[in-house]
Amino acid sequence: MTFQQLKYIVALDEYRHFGKAAESCGLTQSTLSLMIKKLEEELDVQIFDREARPVAPTETGRRILDQARVVLYNTDQIPEMVRGEKERITGPLRIGLISTVAPVLVPGLFKYFTHNHPKISLQTEEMLTETLKAKLHKAEIDIGILAAPVGDPQLLEIPLYTERFYAYVSPSDPAFKEESLRTDYLLNRSVWVMRNGLQLYDFSKREKVWDVPVYEEFFEGGRVGTLIQIVEDNGGLTIIPEMHILLIANDLKDRLRPIAEPAPRRTIALAIRRDYLHEAMLNLVIRAIKTIIPGQMLENIVRADYIKL
Repeated sequence: MTFQQLKYIVALDEYRHFGKAAESCGLTQSTLSLMIKKLEEELDVQIFDREARPVAPTETGRRILDQARVVLYNTDQIPEMVRGEKERITGPLRIGLISTVAPVLVPGLFKYFTHNHPKISLQTEEMLTETLKAKLHKAEIDIGILAAPVGDPQLLEIPLYTERFYAYVSPSDPAFKEESLRTDYLLNRSVWVMRNGLQLYDFSKREKVWDVPVYEEFFEGGRVGTLIQIVEDNGGLTIIPEMHILLIANDLKDRLRPIAEPAPRRTIALAIRRDYLHEAMLNLVIRAIKTIIPGQMLENIVRADYIKL
């Protein structure tokens, strides 16, 4: 088995066509087919179903392809390291963000890199937490930004900032007349949340008992803006992260209510593969986020001026 053969099977998986894959590899179609066939014989497994239209990997082939991408990713990093890869601040930078973070960070990230590092090609994508971690493992993204704890020993976690949650209350809801809301009040009523889809969730009937609500109790996925619109159209209340207050129109900010201590909080962290080499890129992302997040939310989190890998 050679690195070239791994590149050939990855190319075929991307193009799902022998002719196009061969052209991308600078080979004839027959040579590409022969090299892939030799790899299958060596491994004694069928990687691709050639009867499928278009050609597609088998179940075992998919696992081999996932590993091949990781091997090729690590292999490609070796010459980059020789060329002083750690100091490189050009080329693509792929960042995955959970959907409750993306709206508050993505605009500022693009502004920072466009103005300060135009040679970096920033690419961002919103995704669920498990999808984000899976893409990190497969080296399909460089950096992930998600709620801590990441809970994955194969990933390096760097805390970025901590934010409180606030209640967003409809004027028609009895809680609107209160200046602040207590946690025990929220835990004994129905609240609009993103869990298993959008729903009006009665916390008093939950199976787990929490002294303080945690991030996963409110958001499994989806945009916070959707929850706000649901409250506007249907009444009731929801819980939103502190940074989203900046995105709320001024004429709607009277709906916001602080939650009395102990208030629910979450820490947002940056996650990378433990073999990630692009030290300069990593520090640029952290520096960019420091320009977006208010200083009080960064206290005791990212304290180092430069993180060395």
